[in-house]
Amino acid sequence: MNKILTVLLALFCFGCDSSPQYSNELIQEGEKHFKNLRQLTFSGENAEAYFNLDGTKLIYQAHDGDSLCDQIYIMDIKTGVSEMVSTGNGTTTCSYFEYPKTESFIYASTHLGSKSCPEKPDYSKGYVWKLYPDFDVFKASSNGSKIERLTDSPNYDAEATYAFDGSKIIYTSMVSGDLDLWTMLPDGSQKTQLTSRLGYDGGAFYSRDNKKIVWRSYYPETEKEKNDYMYLLKTNSIRPMALQIWTMNADGSNKKQVTDNNAANFGPFFFPKGDRIIFSSNMHDKKGRDFDLYAIDVDGSNLERITFFEGFDGFPMFSYDGKYLVFASNRNQKKRGDTNIFLAEWR
Repeated sequence: MNKILTVLLALFCFGCDSSPQYSNELIQEGEKHFKNLRQLTFSGENAEAYFNLDGTKLIYQAHDGDSLCDQIYIMDIKTGVSEMVSTGNGTTTCSYFEYPKTESFIYASTHLGSKSCPEKPDYSKGYVWKLYPDFDVFKASSNGSKIERLTDSPNYDAEATYAFDGSKIIYTSMVSGDLDLWTMLPDGSQKTQLTSRLGYDGGAFYSRDNKKIVWRSYYPETEKEKNDYMYLLKTNSIRPMALQIWTMNADGSNKKQVTDNNAANFGPFFFPKGDRIIFSSNMHDKKGRDFDLYAIDVDGSNLERITFFEGFDGFPMFSYDGKYLVFASNRNQKKRGDTNIFLAEWR
C-alpha cells in the first residue's frame, strides 16, 4: 500500500513542475545576493529543504491541507519532480541527507506511535511548538526503504543533522528531562550530551570542516520564565518567542552566544568558509510576524539583512560548493498559509 501511495504521490506530488522557471520578479529590492531565483514548489506548506552533497537533490517536509501531516520528500532539482520517501503514517520533521554519501537520509517521525496525525498544538496558551513524545530519529535508504530506528527514548527526539564527514549525527532530545543537544554515531550508538543549561537547544548544524556547531536556543532567566518553560515542557510544548544563535566546538566546549536581541532567531547555517552564519529572524518587525534572512560573523559582528520580503523567509542552506542558497518563503503564495521552496544563485 505504501509503495502504491509513493508512486501516486510521485506523479501528483506537492508543487511538482517538470520545467522550473526563473522567478526573478520575486527578488525584492535590496536582495543583492540573489540571482536567477527559482520557485521549486507551488502549493502547500513546504519547508526545511536541504541539499545533498553534489547539489542535485533536495530533501524536505511538506503537506497540503489542514488535515494532513508533514511527510518527507526528495526532489530532483533539475526536473522539479518530488517523491515521498517517508512512510505516509504519523507526522515527520527535520530530514537530512547522509554525508558525504547520499545513499540514505535521516528524519524524525511519529509513525511507530500512531499511523494517524497527532493532535495539533493548543494555541489557547499562545503560540507554541508541540514536542510529540512519539518522535524518534530514523535512518532510511534513499527511496525510503530499509528503515532503521536510531533513538528509542520515551520522549521527543528530533532535529537531527549529519556532520559533513559523516562521522556524527547531532540532534535534540528530551531524554535528560530537558531539551538538549546530543550526538551519536551514524548507527545510533555512543550517544553523548553536549548541552545541559535549562532551556531549549535545537536546530543544530555542523560547519563545513566539522569543527564547529551552530544552533538556536532559548534559556529562561527569570523565575516566571523558568516556571512557564517547565510548565509547557510537562505538556510537551515550548514557546519559541525568543531564540538566540549560539556556536560551540564539535565536542561541546567553547560555547558562545552570537545574537543578542529580543527576537526569534532560528534556522542558522554556516557559510562555506565557516566565518559567517546565515539565519532567519523577526528582529526588524515590532509585531514579530515578518521573518527575513540575515547574515552575521561568528563573533556577532557585521550583521547584514539578506531578504526584504514582507512575510516569511527561513530555513536557509548553502549548497556544498557555496554557489546556491535554498530557503523557504511565503512569497508568491497561491493561497493563505502556503510556504514554498526557493533556490537562488548566490553572489
